[in-house]
Amino acid sequence: MRTRGPSYLTFEEKDFYLDEFHEKSLLLAIRSVDSASEADLAAALEVVHTLLTNETMVVLFIETPREEAQQKRLKSWVKQLLRLAKTPALMPLSLPEVASEEELLIHIWDALRDGPLFVGLCPADSEVSLLTCAQRIAVSLRVYKLVLLDAVGGLVTENKRMSFLNGPVLQELLRPGAAEWTGLEAWRPLLAAIHLALEGGVASVSLCRFTELGRELFTYEGCGTLFTLTDYCHVEKLGIDDFHEVEKLLERGEREGHLKPRTQMETARLLLHGYGARLGPAPGELAGFCALFPYHADMTAEIVGLSTITRYQGEGIGGRLVDRMVLEGERQGLTYLFACTTQDGAQRLFERHGFRRVVPDAVTEAKWRGYAPERKRQVAVFRRDLQPPESQAETHP
Repeated sequence: MRTRGPSYLTFEEKDFYLDEFHEKSLLLAIRSVDSASEADLAAALEVVHTLLTNETMVVLFIETPREEAQQKRLKSWVKQLLRLAKTPALMPLSLPEVASEEELLIHIWDALRDGPLFVGLCPADSEVSLLTCAQRIAVSLRVYKLVLLDAVGGLVTENKRMSFLNGPVLQELLRPGAAEWTGLEAWRPLLAAIHLALEGGVASVSLCRFTELGRELFTYEGCGTLFTLTDYCHVEKLGIDDFHEVEKLLERGEREGHLKPRTQMETARLLLHGYGARLGPAPGELAGFCALFPYHADMTAEIVGLSTITRYQGEGIGGRLVDRMVLEGERQGLTYLFACTTQDGAQRLFERHGFRRVVPDAVTEAKWRGYAPERKRQVAVFRRDLQPPESQAETHP
């Protein structure tokens, strides 16, 4: 049975990602802990413990430092982790001592057969680097997610963090001269390894600082760079299996003021008429949401609750949701769609997708029944008239 771990972390969206990682496998490759404070080590310990309590399988590769004092510090941290994982008898494996990759894979499965954790140690001067070893093992095991942790963290170009990269962009960066032109020449070996991992079947790769592991894994914003193979975005009607995940996204939007507060009944209606945008192969990672509320008597519908997870803002997710709602409205033979918002960004989005701003009375009167007069004065109303299916057929033979 699924159990919740202790609430070590304060990030309110943590459970959203614990649901995603439940009964999945993560490979964490830690390149350096030399600069980590005791508080940083304790925080990382809590993150790994939370994953283990969540019934997530964790394969942990750690680059061992050269200095004896740092080695003792790392050894103490690993012992604490093994105690928390309730596997104190598990001995960390020195990766260079393993004769072959196949033998290492067998060792990993032997450990995971009896518990949720494997720990491998890789000296900094090892012939096969930690990065190469992690990439190869991640592909061989087809782990769900690979997390690369070092002192530098995610990609930065022109003093701006690159929070999300898909396969085509990554491949473009790996073309001769491209990484150098963007100031990422030092990252080329790392980018090549990430690309190989994604091509080999790993669903996603995260690159972040060791000190920010929890924020990268358990928050919508993240703090490093997330890589996926494809930017393929599919928008589909929600099913009940999606409701718990999407409800957390809506709660976040309400807390931040992007969405109006709703009762449980109103939220349930939103979910029943909701659509989710997901990235990558099925089932995909949730990137955005909206609902299409019908007004059957007036042959219209309203786009409601449009939200995009912070990390994917600026990636066109909102536009794909709006386009899908237009197609759905036309399929249903509706005369027009409308939307109400107080957000400047949402207003620009609707205008880009063929909506025009209108007075409130230009949409169905049923929308305003019981609506707070003050909020009605605040919202901007946008409308897009739709073509009936038969006229589309005439226009596009």
